[in-house]
Amino acid sequence: MAEKAAEEKAQPVVLTEEERLAKANEVVRNYAIGTAAFGVVPAPGIDLIGMTSVQLAMLHKLSTIYDVKFTKSLARNATAALVGGGIPFLSAATVASALKAVPFLGTYVAVLAQPALGGAVGYAVGKVFIQHFESGGTFLTFDPNKVRAYYEELLAEGGQKAQAA
Repeated sequence: MAEKAAEEKAQPVVLTEEERLAKANEVVRNYAIGTAAFGVVPAPGIDLIGMTSVQLAMLHKLSTIYDVKFTKSLARNATAALVGGGIPFLSAATVASALKAVPFLGTYVAVLAQPALGGAVGYAVGKVFIQHFESGGTFLTFDPNKVRAYYEELLAEGGQKAQAA
């Protein structure tokens, strides 16, 4: 009986394309909220570290859904190349984080801005990787320059969703 339970557990769950996409979109939505939540952390720098950790966890979960080998260093490099290319965001996130060091007003302004920025980036990164994995891509084949325009569209879309929430 234990052997039968072990065999059933070892069988991978096969999802239809629609189920896989729905599950991946749910992961992105949930992790984008998690990324946004780190924006309210009042300590400068800690918020950015937390946001990055949540994004890496999201990519790990997406890679599991798409059966793509996950390597933390490759995922971190791919994310940095994608987000780092969006210098206006990177500057805004860094400034928002640094504002938290300014007593009272700085913290207040940053805590209002940072969650929306974080949520938008989490959403955009997740959606870009869904598209990449759906087309059969891996972390090794990821080229941020090819998806830059799509990422920027999704960043704006994610910002609108974050403001509406």
